[in-house]
Amino acid sequence: MAADGADGLGNCNCLAIRQAARHVTQFYDRLFAPIGLRATQYAILSSLQRKGPMTINALAAALVMDRTTLGRNILPLQRDGLIEIAAPAADRRRRELRLSQTGAVRQRAGSECWALAQSRFDETFGRKRAAKMRKMLRQVTECEFAAAN
Repeated sequence: MAADGADGLGNCNCLAIRQAARHVTQFYDRLFAPIGLRATQYAILSSLQRKGPMTINALAAALVMDRTTLGRNILPLQRDGLIEIAAPAADRRRRELRLSQTGAVRQRAGSECWALAQSRFDETFGRKRAAKMRKMLRQVTECEFAAAN
């Protein structure tokens, strides 16, 4: 089977999306490196900054991330004091992730790195094309094709 044929990997949606995601993630990671974050860690900190304390399941759902993958990503954030895991007063059986004061400072520093990454991406790819791509990818994320058999 030819790689560029109708049934080849050249037409594989999953492969193309994963390759693009890795490529873009590596680019963002390079810009976050000076402040000691990775793009995924910045997304976690930013979600907690915007939405407040969340359970790991709620955060995983918000980030469209597997719970165990999220768990591996929060360990260094917790170790470095950027997030805290605590029980809310209303239900001591639950555990919530919270942004610490140190995490809030790092998230603000990360927002500068993120803005630079966004700007460079838009300049290279084109602002209109980037906006269309984000809209299309949001639609892919919201699509229920995975549930259909």
